[in-house]
Order: sequence, then structure tokens, then C-alpha cells
Amino acid sequence: MKKILKISGIILLIVIVLCFILLKRLASKPAAPTDYQQIIRTGGDIEKKYMGNGPYEVSSREDNVLQVFQKFIVYYPSTLERSDSKYPVIVLCNGSGTPLSKYPAVANHYASWGFIVIGTEEQFSWNAFGAEMSLRYLERMNENERIGDSANPFYQKVDFNNVGVVGHSQGGVGVINAVTNTPHKDVYKAAVSLSPSNKEMAHNLFWDYDASLIQIPIMFVSGEGGGDDWVVTGEQLQSIYNDVASNKIMARRLNTAHGEVLYSIDGYVTAWFMWRLQDDSEAGKAFVGETPEIMINTLYQDQEINLFED
Repeated sequence: MKKILKISGIILLIVIVLCFILLKRLASKPAAPTDYQQIIRTGGDIEKKYMGNGPYEVSSREDNVLQVFQKFIVYYPSTLERSDSKYPVIVLCNGSGTPLSKYPAVANHYASWGFIVIGTEEQFSWNAFGAEMSLRYLERMNENERIGDSANPFYQKVDFNNVGVVGHSQGGVGVINAVTNTPHKDVYKAAVSLSPSNKEMAHNLFWDYDASLIQIPIMFVSGEGGGDDWVVTGEQLQSIYNDVASNKIMARRLNTAHGEVLYSIDGYVTAWFMWRLQDDSEAGKAFVGETPEIMINTLYQDQEINLFED
């Protein structure tokens, strides 16, 4: 028994050291290139369309808060400030050591398609605390015409009937916990988990999650970088996918390293939320219909779909 415990301890130590090395590497460079929309290859008309920017100019704001994640960062269509409409929401769960300030291009892109996009500087998001607090923040902003001495641009502008959540790596775990194990879990309407940490790794790092509890449409996508996505292999992603009863989709993008999954899948992530949160039927053709585009896109493999056409 002592020998088994010793081996388990060594394995856990190795995992922790690898995660530390990853954090140091992530801290030294942006998590998403500012020009990723121009350099990422697409394999279908729908993916190409939604990889590009949407029709909205984008504004942003930051609000400091006495929390470990330091502040809320919100990207939103500039027209929101002079509109009476409500806008759907995308909540971001950060990867390990990857605060939102390291991938603003991705948040800006989502907002250009008409979403309020909110995230934090959280560096450890597995338990979805930052996501939960982001929704509480938006509730407060939606309910108060003025915040302090200032007019509040989000007053009665937040569409809580159309809220999605997306996260990468540890943030992919955060997505699963956000929709299954937080006070606001029932607010979410759709989710995307990008290369979520595999179940064994997550358990060893005390990032436990239970995908079998998911009850909303969810998309799982990982990379395949000439071998495999080291955080979640194809077999491990399949296991997570199998835990979800229904209303799900999975795919693996070829020749895509783990860190690149954050932004390389953006065309289909945006299409997914446009379909699920904005009723965009054209975007939905990527996932449903006689021949869903993602199923025949040669840049992907291991595609599986079990979705309801709402």
C-alpha cells in the first residue's frame, strides 16, 4: 500500500510540475494572436463566415472588485449604449494562468456578433467561481439604472434567457461545473468546453467535475497536434462526451496544439452561440440538417452529433 501511495504521489507531483511549467509559458505571451482570424485556416463556408468579425463595433469596460480575480471585464456591441434592446451573454472561463487580458481578441470577436461578453482575471477557474460572480455582476448591472454617480449602460439590456458559457483547458472544466454545480447553473442555455482537462488529471488536481449532470446543449472540441492534445486525448474526450446523456456534439481539430484550441475553433464556437442564443438558422446548419458542415469539414476528425433541433 505504501508503495502504491508513493507512486501516486510521484505522479501527482509530475502533473503539478507540468502545470507550473505551462503557467510560466502562458504568462510570457498572449494566449490568442490579435490576427488569429486571418491566419487560421477554415474548412467550410459557415466556419469561415463566423471566424470573421460580426457587424457590430465593440466597446469595453472594466470594473475593479475585491475578489481574487481582481476585476470584471466586459466587451459589448457599442450600439447597446443607445439601444432599448436586450443582448445575449457569453461568459468566459479562463484556462490555467490565462486571465481574460491575455486573450481580448477572442472576447472582442464574440462581442462583434452582438453578445455581451464577460470574464475576469481569474487564473484558476475549474470551480466556475468567476463565472458565477460574472452573472451576479450582470444581474446587478441589469437591475440598477445608475451605479454610484454614473449612468449604467447595461440597465435592462441583459438577456438572461440567452446565456452561454465557454472555456478552454481548466476553463473547459469550469464550463462543466458552471452548468452543473453553481447557484446560477439553470441560467445557462448553451455551453462549449474546449479541451477540458481529462477526468484523471482533474481529479488528481482536485478539479473534479461530473459531465453526466449536464442538461443543456454542449459542444466539446479538442485538438490533434500530430499526436494528441496532451490535456485531453481523443479517447479521454470521448469518455467525457459519453457521460452526457444527449444534446451534445464533439470534434477534434487536426494539427492543432492544445493552446491553439482556445481560438482556432472560434468559427464554430461563434456559430454555435449564434444558433443557440440568437436563433441564427444559417449558423445552425453547421451542426444540424441533412449534412451538418462540421461533419464533412476535413480539418476535423472524430465528429459525433446527438442534437435536438429546437
